[in-house]
Amino acid sequence: MADTPNRDTLDPLKIAEDWTKAGRKVALATVVETWGSAPRPVGSHLVIDGEGDFEGSVSGGCVEGAVVAEALDVLETGKPTMLEFGVADETAWRVGLSCGGRIRVFVEPVA
Repeated sequence: MADTPNRDTLDPLKIAEDWTKAGRKVALATVVETWGSAPRPVGSHLVIDGEGDFEGSVSGGCVEGAVVAEALDVLETGKPTMLEFGVADETAWRVGLSCGGRIRVFVEPVA
């Protein structure tokens, strides 16, 4: 039987703590609100370092890439930001998303 990763190694908050202790610049993105269909629930996290490495998930697809890009800006400026993403159900499949709905994601630097 293959080794199962320790649950802590999969927790984005634990990863953020570890990366910060290792001297990496880190931002944390958190789903704070959803409307309609959303792939990840409120409270989901994505942790991003200054090199663009990331762990966790706030949505998937093109949203994740946009959150990583915004997180790099947050790390540069030190200023948190609120992001909102939304796609109507009828257009969701055309842009590569599996569902419609909207999400709000708060991105903040980790000190």
